[in-house]
Amino acid sequence: MIQNLIATGSNIVTVTHWWIPALLTIGCAFYLYKGSNKKAYGSESRSSCHYTPESPEVIIVGSGILGSAMAAVLGRDGRKVVVIERDLKEPDRIVGELLQPGGFEALQKLGLKEAVDGIDAHCIHGYVIHDIDSGSKVDLSYPRDDNGNVMTGRAFHHGRFVMGLRKLAQAETNVTMIEATASELIEEKGGIVGIRYKRKGQDELETLLAPLTIVADGCFSKFRKSLVKSQVTVSSHFVGTIMENCPQTKANHAELVLTPTTPVLIYQISSHHTRVLVDVRGKLPSDLKEHIRNVSTYMPANIKGPFLEAVENNRLRSMPSSFLPPAPLLKPGVILLGDAFNMRHPLTGGGMSVALNDVLIWRSILREKLHDVRDKEAVLQCLKKFHWQRKQNHSFVVNVLAQALYQLFSAADENLKKLREACFNYFKLGGRAVDGPVELLSIVSPEPFKLIGHFFAVAFYSIYSTFKQEPFYRLPLTMLYCSRILYKACAVIFPLIWSEFYTAMRS
Repeated sequence: MIQNLIATGSNIVTVTHWWIPALLTIGCAFYLYKGSNKKAYGSESRSSCHYTPESPEVIIVGSGILGSAMAAVLGRDGRKVVVIERDLKEPDRIVGELLQPGGFEALQKLGLKEAVDGIDAHCIHGYVIHDIDSGSKVDLSYPRDDNGNVMTGRAFHHGRFVMGLRKLAQAETNVTMIEATASELIEEKGGIVGIRYKRKGQDELETLLAPLTIVADGCFSKFRKSLVKSQVTVSSHFVGTIMENCPQTKANHAELVLTPTTPVLIYQISSHHTRVLVDVRGKLPSDLKEHIRNVSTYMPANIKGPFLEAVENNRLRSMPSSFLPPAPLLKPGVILLGDAFNMRHPLTGGGMSVALNDVLIWRSILREKLHDVRDKEAVLQCLKKFHWQRKQNHSFVVNVLAQALYQLFSAADENLKKLREACFNYFKLGGRAVDGPVELLSIVSPEPFKLIGHFFAVAFYSIYSTFKQEPFYRLPLTMLYCSRILYKACAVIFPLIWSEFYTAMRS
């Protein structure tokens, strides 16, 4: 019975609660219709304007993952680009170090694979999930490609990857990088026409004008509030450090430890360094080291020693786990991208993959449909297309999956704990119960209905397990328990779906 339920995936929802997919079908049909417009916007007259570094075609604010990748590909396509970056030294962050196979594939399509060459990047073939309550683990290997080979992601020191992307961007003759702080966006007649910036070590403000400004200044964006109304929410913090020469449970696999109180993410980022990230819900405790040290109780035996050594001897650093649904920005002359535009919990490691796939979409739009960025109406039409296309292509699944899995794996109440237990046991069933979720997690096949189908398969598997465990005479009470589980599942997934569609439909 349960194997048939898993095999049909989304059909579980159709058969049992027809109204759930019906509502989503209407919404998805609407966005597929909106995203199907094939009209080419803009004109071929771009060559009539001579752009220079002093008067570029595109300004990019920020040269992180997205800004650097965008600069490189636009420069290669013959567009004059000026990048304004506050600090061109190698950045040092504890997140943005795991690139899923779907992101690595996008990197290759962009022609930027060199950015991970020579930085001691580590190949990732999947995950090992440890469930501390049951004392068991399950392997989740990435899907296989058409040749039968396991697809791979990459893990690395964040700063090294950024510097690799910057190097590729700076190698383009059409790209100019300026180390400076962007002070303000220049607005004229309701649109953005350029920026004012202050070079490093100087007090004088300089002005730079361009038909198009791309704002990609990161999670702590200076300009987000002036451009969109969406609010950032922070549910927890990742506290991270680096373990030295830590043995892996399974070679080339990241590890997720589900402790009774918090999830812990572990992955090797170089030959001798392994990143460990401990989720701390709510505000950070005053004695952070003691709090993290206590987590060692739940660490697998091969990790516990290196973990304690790292906590005692290495620096503990924290990063907010932010959620920012993507809100359409329809202001002429400006595009908001990257973490300034859209964030999700870093538990699933999808952030860089979203950024690179966004660059891939924009490269296609600019090549095929937006020949002249001075055409403001054409830019706005392309922005609308982009918002819907990214949802179909990757962002819907990455955003919803990250937030939903975090709620399950951090399990703040009994019903969520039941769903977490069911999720882990669902993976242990193997077959499509593993293949489907891994295709979503790896961003190899990020299909919205596949995500919704497997999410409710987990919910119904939890209900099925509850009925099996309870005696028949407790049937009325069991039905009450099961209704609460289903209600909690809906309370997790539907607000996330709504956050995606509500913001997009406003465009």
